[in-house]
Amino acid sequence: MLINVSQPEECRIAIVEDGVLEELYIERASQDNYVGNIYKGRIVNLEPTIQAAFVDFGVGRNGFLHISDVEPQYFRQGGYSPEDASPGENGGRLDDIDDGESDEDEDGEEPPRRRRGPARPGSRPRFKPPIQEIFRRGDEVLVQVIKEGIGTKGPTLSTYISIPGRYLVLMPALGRVGVSRKIEDDEERRKLRDAMLELNPPKGLGFIVRTAGQGRSKKELSRDLAYLVRLWKVIVRRVCKQPAPIDIYEESDMIIRTIRDMFASDVDAIYVDEPNAYERAKTFLQLVMPRYVHRLHQYEGREPLFHKYKLEHEITQIHKREVALKHGGTIVIDQTEALVAIDVNSGSFRIDDSAEEAAYQLNLTAAREIARQLRLRDLGGVIVNDFIDMRREKHRRGVERALRDAMRRDRARVKILRTSPFGLIEMTRQRVRPSLKRSVYMDCPCCSGRAVVKKAESMAIEVVRMLMLASQQPGAARVTVRVNDEVASYLNNKKRKELTRLEDDGKLVVQILGGEGLYPEHLELDCRDKDGREIALPV
Repeated sequence: MLINVSQPEECRIAIVEDGVLEELYIERASQDNYVGNIYKGRIVNLEPTIQAAFVDFGVGRNGFLHISDVEPQYFRQGGYSPEDASPGENGGRLDDIDDGESDEDEDGEEPPRRRRGPARPGSRPRFKPPIQEIFRRGDEVLVQVIKEGIGTKGPTLSTYISIPGRYLVLMPALGRVGVSRKIEDDEERRKLRDAMLELNPPKGLGFIVRTAGQGRSKKELSRDLAYLVRLWKVIVRRVCKQPAPIDIYEESDMIIRTIRDMFASDVDAIYVDEPNAYERAKTFLQLVMPRYVHRLHQYEGREPLFHKYKLEHEITQIHKREVALKHGGTIVIDQTEALVAIDVNSGSFRIDDSAEEAAYQLNLTAAREIARQLRLRDLGGVIVNDFIDMRREKHRRGVERALRDAMRRDRARVKILRTSPFGLIEMTRQRVRPSLKRSVYMDCPCCSGRAVVKKAESMAIEVVRMLMLASQQPGAARVTVRVNDEVASYLNNKKRKELTRLEDDGKLVVQILGGEGLYPEHLELDCRDKDGREIALPV
C-alpha cells in the first residue's frame, strides 16, 4: 500500500500486487467529500411525484432522500406502525453496508427474494406510506450521505445509519447480529455470530461482522464493539442537543479510512511519503492494530514514491480510451451520461487456427482487465460489455464466470447478468462518487465534452448563412466576422466569390478576421449601420 501526500492539495493511495496497480484512490482538498458523514437535517421540500424529500443538512446543497431510504421508525410520524410492515424484497439495507461488503441472513445464504412472513429486524418494508404523509416541511431528520452529488444532482441521503469500525459495522436500525456475506466458511460464520452474541451487544442496536473480523479473537471484537457503542452514545447526545441543520459525525480522512477498510494480513508493507500523514497512520495502527505497526514505513527516498514503483505511467494509461491487453487485442471504454460501453477488439491476438478458441481466450483476458479498469477508474451505473462473439454456450458461461470472479475483490456492489442474445454482458456497479475521470478532468471548452468539433468547411458554410441573414437587415453597412484562423482562411479563399456577391447585392462591407487562439467553433459576428450603430440579428 503506497500513500502519496507530498502535495497538500491531493492524496493518492495505490495498492500494488506483484508490481501491478490493482486499486487507486484519489482525493483532493478542493473537492467536497461527504459520503459516510451523518447530519441532522431539516426537510425543505417534498416531491410526491417522485416520492422524495429534499433535505437541508448544512453544506449548501440540499440532499435527496427517497422513500426507499426512510427507516420504518419514521412511519410513526404519519400514523403508520413499523411493526405492521412486511420485509421488502431486497431484505433491508443488508446490501449497502461494509463499503461494498454485503451482510447476510443468519443462515449464511443470500436473503431469498420471495420470503414471506413477519418482518425481521432491520429489514426494509415492502409497504411504504406516501412520503408526504410521513414528513412535513420543517421536520428534522437524521441522515447519512450514501452517494456524492454528481453534476447538478445533490448528494443522496439515507436514514439507515451505518458506522464502520475495524472489524464491525454498527447499524442502529438492524437490531440484530449479522456476518458479511464475503465470509463464506460456515464454521467461521457460526463462530463469529456466537462470539458476538456472547458479547451481549446493547439491545436495539445492530452489528455486522466485517470481512476483516474473520479469525479475530473475542477480545478484539469486544474492543471494536465498545468503541462503536461509545461513538453512538456521543452521536445520540449531539442529536438531542444540537438544532438542525448540523453535522453530527464525520468520516475519517482517506488515509485512515483506507487503512481501516483495506489493510489485511496479506498487505506486506505500507509506505507513506509525508511525515504528518505517517504519524497519523502510525497512531491509528497503534490503537487499532498494534501487531502490524512494524509494517508501516515512512518513505524518505529522493525519487518520488509513485515514480519509484513505476505507477505514474500506469495512472496516465487509466485516462486513455483504449487499453491494450497483454497478448494482443484491446478494450475500448466509452463513458456517457447514462452508461459505460466497453468494446473488446481482437486486434493482433491470434492462437492456433481456431477462431472460437481465440475469441474465448481473448474474452477471458478482457474480462479480468475490465474488472481492473472499473476499479481503477471507479466507473459506476449501467455497464455494457461487448465481447467477441462466441458460438459455444460453455465458452459464454466461462467468460461470465471469469468476469464474476474478477469482480469479487471490488468493494462496490456489483450485479452481473447473463450473456444476452446479442453477445453482450450487462452489469451494474455501485456509484458512490463521480468517476476518476470526472474528478480529474473538466469538459473541454471547445467541444463542451463532445470530443469533436466542426470542420473548417462546416463553420464556413455556417458563417455564409449568417452573412446572408445580415445582408437582409435594413441599414446594414458593415459586417465583421471573427473566427478561427483556419476558418478565416477557408472563407477568404474558397468562399471569396460568394462573399463578393453578398457585398454587391447587400451594398455592405464584409470583413473576415482570423484569430489563432480562437476555438475552432468560435463565431463572433458584428453588424453595424453606416453611423456605427449595432444592428441585432434575429436568433
